[in-house]
Amino acid sequence: MRQHETGTGARRAVFSPLDSRARVDAVVRRIGDAIELGLLADGEQLPGESDLAARLGVSTVTLREALMALRQQGLVTTRRGRGGGSFVSLPEVPADDRLRARLRGWSPEELRDLGDHWAALSGAAARLAARRTGPEDLQPLLRTARELERADDAAARGRLYGRFHVELAAAAQSARLTREQVALQSEVGALVCLVLAEDAYREEVADRHRRVIAAVHDGADETAGPLAERCVRESAARLAALRLTL
Repeated sequence: MRQHETGTGARRAVFSPLDSRARVDAVVRRIGDAIELGLLADGEQLPGESDLAARLGVSTVTLREALMALRQQGLVTTRRGRGGGSFVSLPEVPADDRLRARLRGWSPEELRDLGDHWAALSGAAARLAARRTGPEDLQPLLRTARELERADDAAARGRLYGRFHVELAAAAQSARLTREQVALQSEVGALVCLVLAEDAYREEVADRHRRVIAAVHDGADETAGPLAERCVRESAARLAALRLTL
């Protein structure tokens, strides 16, 4: 089984306790979002039921119902017997026409609001990461940035783009910011595929990600924040422009 390499901060956020009032749908969203973002690798075995329920702060009954829902969505498979358990099953990325149909459901005002919210999250994460994180904690960001540079498939580019911003929040050592980024990327992350199909824009994004990492590495919070904000605002603007053509 391939060892997953997402940063430990991002993974801790995935398996951190849910709200005490959490129900089955909250567990489904948390794990499903992590799978669709690539924070949990295809084929990766999830912790055992009792362990996972304890980590999430839910009952084993709630967890089992959530796993059943995830199986129905094709996000998890379960094997019985020796070596069995629950395993991640990476979904097929929605076809281009489905993504465009989803984008049509967003109004220009909603996309502008999305850009504002996204920029606020990523900007705050970059500033905090520059103040708090050490060079050794930047390896997940560097790895994801390198993978984005090499990614030929638009779907992979979109997933890596989202993962970068989740790992940036994890580098800020903020579990709440990280969870917010996971939720945001699950809502809009797949749409970014539509604007990352162009190699020129992929290279532009990769360059911006490298500059964010460099600013965080240097502790330059006043530089890192605006760089991260500009990156996501540009992507949101491109989505808005594409929306007007549909």
